[in-house]
Amino acid sequence: MPVSYREIAADLRQQISEGRYLPGDKLPMLTELQEQYGAGYQTVRSAITLLEQEGLVVAVRRRGTIVRERPEKRRITRSRQVFRDEVGYFFDQTAQTWAALETPTIRWGVIPVDLAGLMGLDTGAEVLIRDRVMGDPETRKPKQLATSYLPADIARGTQLAEADTGPGGIYDRLEEMGHRPLRWSEGVSARMPSPEEAEALNLPADVGVPLLRVVRVTTSPDGRVVELNDTRMSAEEFEIGYSIRRHTSARLADDDGEPDDDH
Repeated sequence: MPVSYREIAADLRQQISEGRYLPGDKLPMLTELQEQYGAGYQTVRSAITLLEQEGLVVAVRRRGTIVRERPEKRRITRSRQVFRDEVGYFFDQTAQTWAALETPTIRWGVIPVDLAGLMGLDTGAEVLIRDRVMGDPETRKPKQLATSYLPADIARGTQLAEADTGPGGIYDRLEEMGHRPLRWSEGVSARMPSPEEAEALNLPADVGVPLLRVVRVTTSPDGRVVELNDTRMSAEEFEIGYSIRRHTSARLADDDGEPDDDH
């Protein structure tokens, strides 16, 4: 069966994600890609167009197709809380009742190049990857995709690499392994979904709906990153909201100095 443009795009996307093509690198010429994949010109051209639409590559006059440079992000941190119930830790009360709609996919792989720095890992480092589709267990409607990355030397040979990580999940296992108390920080961004992500979240095929992306970093007391969670959801369906509190610099002139009720 001839290879499809989506299959070619998926393979090139994976190579970009794993750092085999870094920002600024030039992809092979279309004629080279035709030979490599045994595909026609239009099939290869469509694959490149898809990657351009996703913002991964850009066509540069007289240079060819270049992996797109991404600006360094500035993180603005706002106060949040972590909660716990009988199942374990959770970070969003809206999603407290959501559950995995299917058995988590567990595999060993390469950390995506855009996440390696956040984890303090080298490009190409091996990690344990746990993928989950989360949603309403009653309607079975998918709400978000959650992918956890754990350093190989921490996860290998432990319950972290099993489908059932036991009561409390991976965070309880990490704390039992001596990484307690865990600490968390996160950043929020957006990007266009891959075709696979759009399909998994049932996003409309004829409308470009971006993903809302929350990347949460879990660290041990010594500052080592022991897990990174990459959560993606429809930006058309969800927004991120935080309460805003008065800083001491914004205190009213007649403030008695006592904290507000929500502090």
